[in-house]
Amino acid sequence: MGFQRDSPKNSPKASPKKKTTLQHLFDLDSKPYIGSNLSSPTNGRQSSFGTEYEEILSAISDCNFIFTFTDPLESPSQQELKRLKLIQVLYLIKSSKKPLHERLLSPLMSMVSANLFRPLPPPSNTSIISDLPDDEELLSTFAPIWPHLQIVYDILLRLVLSVDPKTLRDYIDRHFILNLLFLFQSEDPRERESLKNVFHRIYSRFTFYRSLMRKAMNDVFLHYVFETERHCGIGELLEICGSIINGFAVPLKEEHKLFLMRVLLPLHKTKGLQVYHRQLAYCVSQFVQKEPALGGVVVRGILRYWPVTNCQKEVLLIGELEELVENIDPDQYRKLALLICTQITRCLSSCNSQVAERALYVWNNEQFVKMASTAMEDVFPVVVEGMEKNLKLHWSKSVKQLTENVKAMLEEMAPTLYHRCLQETEHRESEACQEEMKRKQKWDRIEMAAKQN
Repeated sequence: MGFQRDSPKNSPKASPKKKTTLQHLFDLDSKPYIGSNLSSPTNGRQSSFGTEYEEILSAISDCNFIFTFTDPLESPSQQELKRLKLIQVLYLIKSSKKPLHERLLSPLMSMVSANLFRPLPPPSNTSIISDLPDDEELLSTFAPIWPHLQIVYDILLRLVLSVDPKTLRDYIDRHFILNLLFLFQSEDPRERESLKNVFHRIYSRFTFYRSLMRKAMNDVFLHYVFETERHCGIGELLEICGSIINGFAVPLKEEHKLFLMRVLLPLHKTKGLQVYHRQLAYCVSQFVQKEPALGGVVVRGILRYWPVTNCQKEVLLIGELEELVENIDPDQYRKLALLICTQITRCLSSCNSQVAERALYVWNNEQFVKMASTAMEDVFPVVVEGMEKNLKLHWSKSVKQLTENVKAMLEEMAPTLYHRCLQETEHRESEACQEEMKRKQKWDRIEMAAKQN
């Protein structure tokens, strides 16, 4: 019949203080919630102050009983009864115009902890995922206990928003925050979304915990990158970080720059990058927008972790580089142009047509072309060689067509320079052919001498 935490005597089956029926609970709430048709009490205000507190304490006590929703011996009617009691508690908290009495906070927070802080089931997919489907729901496991958890999260969120943080400090402490952070490993996306809202609100209101919360999230990221590469909540945590970074004052503190270099950039190297790349790219772009001089550090960091065989990651990183070019300081264009254009040229020569096409489309970006034009003498020899190889050797007709378009644009930009680079490329190819012929002749002579002896 489920299991009990911290309150072995409490069960929704029976309450020594008040008999609770479904009809009684239907008379307690006028506002529908989660699809239920609860109607508001018309005479509930007539009860005395003490009776109201006894009523809510009784409901809170009954909600300490935990249902697993997987035990066949559990009664569905009792599960529904607990859900209605949770709705009753939430309604009483919402409708209270006065601050909650401290007598209620302790049992409320105990009930919230008993319901939320539980051992998570083992991961349904035990392998580290490298090729992930676009639909996250294909990888999600929905918790059967969610009908109760959803209301408990709403109760916690209401408490965080309405109660003075100094009052809640005795209940929402370091241990509570770390337990919340652990729950981000849940495979249920609904729970992670609720956790994200609650965790962000705590960060916003409980200013004295901000340093602790940032450090705790850093630890999760580093453990994920360098040890496990397995965590369901990285995307949600990065969303919280994006909002936090958005509020950083300029100039950035050294601590925040270290977070960028030691945590965010290494997150680009994991096999599961596709799952959270959108949130990660937003965090990185926020840093570059606040301090464009960081663009060089970011570009070199991304190039350092560039994938060799993962084409999906390459497509994502090409897009991120293109976005970074629009935000970095134009004074850095000349320093970074050769690095970025060399990587883009490697990608446009990729055997994977998606990678090659995405790299060629970058040349439609005016800011990228402007950056390349600041160092044409350095960039053109690399780019022209890559273009000519594509036109001769690439298997895809669409890639060849796009290459022709980019070649025409570059010839129009600097016809003399392009022609000179083309001649140099042909000369290098001719020399390479001659070297190859000499090498082959040497081997032929060695083979002939070996046969004679």
